[in-house]
Amino acid sequence: MDGPAVGERGARRSSRSRALYNRRIQRTSEHWPLTTRLAFGLFAHPEWVLGLLGGPPRVEVDGRVLNRGTQLLLELANRTTAGGGSKAPTVSDLEAMRAQVRRISRVAMPVRTDVYAVGRVVPGAVGTPDIPVRIYRRFGAGRPDPQTIVYYHGGGWVTGDLDSHDALCRLLAAVSGCIVVAVGYRLAPEDPFPAAAVDALAAYTWVQQNAAEVGHLHGQVGVMGDSAGGNLAAVVAMETGGERAERAPDVPPPVAQGLVYPAVDARLDSESVQTFSDGFLLTRESMEFFQTCYGPDRRQWGTPRFSPLLADDHRGLAPALVVTAGFDPLRDDGVRYAEALRRSGVEVEYRCYDDQVHGFMGMGVIPDCLALATEVCESMGRLMRRSLPAPAAN
Repeated sequence: MDGPAVGERGARRSSRSRALYNRRIQRTSEHWPLTTRLAFGLFAHPEWVLGLLGGPPRVEVDGRVLNRGTQLLLELANRTTAGGGSKAPTVSDLEAMRAQVRRISRVAMPVRTDVYAVGRVVPGAVGTPDIPVRIYRRFGAGRPDPQTIVYYHGGGWVTGDLDSHDALCRLLAAVSGCIVVAVGYRLAPEDPFPAAAVDALAAYTWVQQNAAEVGHLHGQVGVMGDSAGGNLAAVVAMETGGERAERAPDVPPPVAQGLVYPAVDARLDSESVQTFSDGFLLTRESMEFFQTCYGPDRRQWGTPRFSPLLADDHRGLAPALVVTAGFDPLRDDGVRYAEALRRSGVEVEYRCYDDQVHGFMGMGVIPDCLALATEVCESMGRLMRRSLPAPAAN
């Protein structure tokens, strides 16, 4: 009896040691600004901090319980001068909003240092400006990256840029096993619809047509994005694949699409939009503002290029990873898009992180959010690898 018990204890110790070793190795590959490290420590003990703030009760809606670390972030946001997002944004607020996004992004995530990033510009569509992109590759000999993920940042087509999503794209490159090309598409209202979609397709086309320069196998390109970026990833997947491949018939479709809490229906008529219209970072008022900036002509909102969910046909599209958050106004639209893809015969991996809010992928100062972001990036990598030819996969 002593033998197996000792063996089990040894196995447990070995498992814990491996976990500690892996975490230590990961830490050596991350840069933690002091503010980020302090915030991470704060959010690692949400119950203690919430107690100091008066001990607000757990938030439960329809059986879902909000993550306490995320609840702490919302509580702190509501107590700042900026508030919790209840004020309706206006065009005059744009520069301040963009500056705030850049400022927060500098401390919201640890930065992977085992990834090499280089910026460049690629040709836009005919008659449009060149597009800034940033290409991420993992360091390390003997670690080929035969596939590329084209990534479109979120921000309501109005905010966000290559810098705001730099840490997330580094994480994606580090754990997915893929090269990542982040796209700095034009923003509204300066460049309204369809400028962002045009840039998204043009950048994707360049990546597909320059496999040797980027470093991936021919045709081994996927698309991914969060929020408004998820919208653009879905649009590119539709316009290059399936029955709607009309705008770029000579461009290969993506081998996979990763849609993280995507904005796919401008009607904003779902139950989750009503339930979480305010108080959970993304609000209905802000969504209407973003959509109005991007599409000042509301007749455009019902087109598939603006609202991919409203396309007549989703047949033949790339396998999809669709990720939603339980306390997100866009949750139900993500569910409906996953269902629409499935009904059209598209292979879909759907997951909802019930205790999270919109934007959790960029909230790495909360330990649980950093873990979930890592999991999503790993899942996208697995979905990409399924398309590799057997020799490359081995």
